[in-house]
Amino acid sequence: MWNRSHNDRIFFHIIISFIVYVKVGETLKHYLIAHDLGTSGDKATLFDVEGNLIRSVTTPYETHFFNANWAEQNPQNWWEAFCASTKQLVCEIDAKEVAAVSFSGQMMGCVPVDMSGKAIRPAIIWADQRSTAQADALLEQIPAQEFYRITGHRASASYSIEKLMWIRDHEPDSFSRIYRTLQPKDYLVCKLTGRFVTDYSDASSTNALDLSTLTWSDEILKASKLDPSLFPDLMPSTAVIGELTASVAKECGLAAGTPIVLGAGDGVCAATGAASVSSGDAYHYLGSSSWIAYTADAPLYDPEMRTFNWVHMVPGKFCPTGTMQAAGNSFNYIRDMLCDGEAIRAKANGQTVYDAINRMLRESPIGSRGIIYLPYLLGERSPRWNPIARGAYIGLTMEHSRSDLVHAALEGVLMNLSIILECFRKQQPIDSLRLIGGLAQSDEICKMLADIFGVRAVLMDKLEEATSMGAAVCGGVGVGVLPDFTSVHRFIHPDKSFDANMEKHAAYAPVKALFESCYQAMLPLYQKIAEL
Repeated sequence: MWNRSHNDRIFFHIIISFIVYVKVGETLKHYLIAHDLGTSGDKATLFDVEGNLIRSVTTPYETHFFNANWAEQNPQNWWEAFCASTKQLVCEIDAKEVAAVSFSGQMMGCVPVDMSGKAIRPAIIWADQRSTAQADALLEQIPAQEFYRITGHRASASYSIEKLMWIRDHEPDSFSRIYRTLQPKDYLVCKLTGRFVTDYSDASSTNALDLSTLTWSDEILKASKLDPSLFPDLMPSTAVIGELTASVAKECGLAAGTPIVLGAGDGVCAATGAASVSSGDAYHYLGSSSWIAYTADAPLYDPEMRTFNWVHMVPGKFCPTGTMQAAGNSFNYIRDMLCDGEAIRAKANGQTVYDAINRMLRESPIGSRGIIYLPYLLGERSPRWNPIARGAYIGLTMEHSRSDLVHAALEGVLMNLSIILECFRKQQPIDSLRLIGGLAQSDEICKMLADIFGVRAVLMDKLEEATSMGAAVCGGVGVGVLPDFTSVHRFIHPDKSFDANMEKHAAYAPVKALFESCYQAMLPLYQKIAEL
């Protein structure tokens, strides 16, 4: 139920958005800028309000992976990437014609800042799994099923509140200086406006939001022994947070007075960017991590708690989701280890690395000649929820080729994801998935996905811009230059589709059963490895 304070905030932001809309309309602003702060870099895009992609720029930054399953980034690198990419976006337009800047960002992070908005330590990002003891401590206070009911998520080291508890338990000096803890996009919004806020979607990735009221959960905060003041104010994704001052505008190349719209977490922006804005619309993001999700009128609670729920940027909607840790990361790791020569030859022949990958995938049959690959290079979230899981090849012989290894890697990723899809299908019919993300550039990957999942895979025409596109639509709706979220259909369209070969789908059944058996057999070994 939407509480009174929530309704008051919604009314306030409708009034602000109307005021901004009038201002924007008076000056005939034509452009929307969106920044998607991903794991590997800032994907910045410039769209016009008709949905045309004008320019796209990616500015990379580093992730520090260490201690087996720890992962951190320097927030200053996000700011530098934001400034660099923004200047490139507006270099050929009048920056005064930008109607809004909005954001998408990696979720489930922990960015502790002081009262000035300065990061106190490196950000602990979504991939980090160090805070298992803190997740266990929460479950000592709240039963697992009750925790899942409140938040739409299980207690896990993946989430923000557990990471903040870890800082408290292990870095008391840093913890004592924390004024607020933010998400990556919120850090940039704070840099631009001076306000400490987050939206409901990113709040739903902290493990501290009550989905029934869309407020910070008193029960969970009490169990965590964290002061509620450490958490930012909650607002809709479309909230206009402020306007750029002259000094900040000069630093990033924008015009003073440009409206800043809060935006949403990347999983939710991807939903909008994939045109999943109406109930039942399902999509699949194939990137560094990978997820399957759909738009729903209410949270979906899996009896085994294998999946979870985001709050959608579309008011009143939710995004039941299942996300694995290392999909593209796992496949790209294998590609980089095994396919350097193919990539070099492809470039020399005027081809892409995906051309080489497509060829290798065609050379190996279903089941990869008896190889099973477990894609758990960063532990696992959905569907396993096992932070100590590890990657493995099982079944290698002297007869296997690199093509078999690459094929097995992709099969392992897709079989893991198919478990997520099966969870949803028990409560929601899904026979078609819209595909976005970099890995969808490979036709062979799309074909294999359709065959393993048993779905029609619909490839959208903007694969790598979909997430930032969702943020752009959010910005446009926030300032009133777009009427509503269905305006996304101006921006993205189906390109081509791949229908499942049901004979191949049936042939994959024993391979999937063997994949599951291999994972179960590895469980005691994972524990022994973790104890080394």
